[in-house]
Amino acid sequence: MFDWNDLKYFLAVARHGSTIAAGKALGLSQSTVHRRLDELERRLGRMLVTRQQSGYRLTEFGHALLPYAERVEATIVDFTRRAGDVEQDMKGAIRVTCPEPIVARLIQSGLIDSFHAQHPSLRVEFVMSDRYLDLSKGEVDVAFRSGDTDDELVGRKIAESVWAVYASGDYVERHGKPDRVEDLGRHLLVGLDDSLANHRAVKWLKEVAPDARMAARINSVLGLVSAIKSGVGIGPLPIALGDAEPDLVRVLALPELTRSWRILTHPDLRRVPRIAAFFDFIVLQREALKPILTG
Repeated sequence: MFDWNDLKYFLAVARHGSTIAAGKALGLSQSTVHRRLDELERRLGRMLVTRQQSGYRLTEFGHALLPYAERVEATIVDFTRRAGDVEQDMKGAIRVTCPEPIVARLIQSGLIDSFHAQHPSLRVEFVMSDRYLDLSKGEVDVAFRSGDTDDELVGRKIAESVWAVYASGDYVERHGKPDRVEDLGRHLLVGLDDSLANHRAVKWLKEVAPDARMAARINSVLGLVSAIKSGVGIGPLPIALGDAEPDLVRVLALPELTRSWRILTHPDLRRVPRIAAFFDFIVLQREALKPILTG
């Protein structure tokens, strides 16, 4: 078998007509070009060029192999370019969206610092929103998301999203607490507003207590926590947030709102090196993520 590297000497001689000119084009000596071309011919067992006073000419065999050598050269150029693209893809920002309260917990856990330590050329940028940002439109690269997801996205389950109804201690003292879901209609409720109408907590509350008295409607889960802590009413929260608040009391479990936390991205992005690096890192950290996302 011949050395693939020797094809460049054959191509240079074919293009420039002499070993001297080929050597100058390659930045090498004439003797090196001559020696490597001889070695290629020896390995192939046939002559590629004929040596004449005016220079070198391709033999019939050389003419036949020339287009194949050019294809190899083009493939190597493409390979080198793609390798450079991959290196470049391992630099820059990864735009990650997740609910605002989760961002603080992720940062405090040290997981993001660990990722940056492993990949110093990459940087995680959080895009905080309780609204589902559109990955297919390029609004973000990766999402931490629970509940219903777009079938077009690809992802992995990393934890459970568990919800319950919470009340402040002060509210319970003044109004008591519901013993069943059916009792919610007799209490003041706090919920998410119509800007999050597709959120499962909004749909659930409308279904189980359509005529309930709404004390407040909030446009974020973090705002929901604050409103319930104020004692203005009771409402559903992820237990990862509700249980972390010493002023709140878990009054009803809501297994019907349990969903899977997933890390998601668009199929076109899944194999982009910088996205894949973050995605795979998070999947490997599932055990560390459970207390952050589930509580």
